Amino acid sequence: MSARPPGAPQGASPRKVTVPDVRARKGGDPLVMVTAYDAPTARIADEAGVDLVLVGDSLGMVVLGMEDTLGVDLDDMVRHAAAVTRVRPSPLVVVDMPYLSYHTGPRDAVLAAGRLVREGGAEAVKLEGGRNRVEVIRALVDAEIPVVGHLGLTPQSLLRMGGYRVQGRALREVERLLADAEALVEAGIFLLVLEGVPARVAALVTERVPVPTIGIGAGAGCDGQVLVIHDLLGLSPGPAPRFVRRYADLHAAAVDAVRRFADDVRARQFPSREESYRLPRETAAALDLGVRKLAREGGGWN
Repeated sequence: MSARPPGAPQGASPRKVTVPDVRARKGGDPLVMVTAYDAPTARIADEAGVDLVLVGDSLGMVVLGMEDTLGVDLDDMVRHAAAVTRVRPSPLVVVDMPYLSYHTGPRDAVLAAGRLVREGGAEAVKLEGGRNRVEVIRALVDAEIPVVGHLGLTPQSLLRMGGYRVQGRALREVERLLADAEALVEAGIFLLVLEGVPARVAALVTERVPVPTIGIGAGAGCDGQVLVIHDLLGLSPGPAPRFVRRYADLHAAAVDAVRRFADDVRARQFPSREESYRLPRETAAALDLGVRKLAREGGGWN
């Protein structure tokens, strides 16, 4: 069930999406996920009726101007997750665990995820990696924290991979991806993100695992899709990845709006009388009297 079924009236109260709801969508209606990093984008996602919101560590590049996700820390993720969850959105809110918040072992991972849940309001956490993350995932699940896996192009592995490269092109990579997916499911994930892998490989993984898959640059064979909200809204200028479809060009619209505001200010056409506050008539009369007296006597108001 989506957060707001298609065709439902805007005033309808959408049902809160839960982890069991997502798990039950395996092989059913495609799941829709978008990123959100603050209250405004969370409201947009909520009102649009998506199923899941991802507070991604991609905020480093999209919002904070970083070159990659490696500079994003736990405090960043807690702060942005809290901004999203204060809106009380109906979609399930998944929060990325940032670089080095789980790489040092299960205990550190549980403490970090606990902050995302307790302070950030996360309803599930997402981490990157395959069989090397099994013990961490088991510890998180034991701590009653739902976990989303992430395989394929894993941005936190940027340095090892040598850049943002499609994964799973060679047969040995496909075999490793399948084995990793099965290991993550066995460890307890309820959802798997597949990023930057050939469509046929993603479809094969989707067939093999009993949990839903969400694709980003992974073709149409997954159980759902995710895009960065700034990408689909056209808020990020410049070339977009191949898998991005822009549904609007809000960057150009925003630039045009700000330019017209600047033109109006410089031409003294903003603010107008209607956009300015006025004094009550009695106060205005008293002020006029005081100004005249001040001009006449050169003294104070009284």
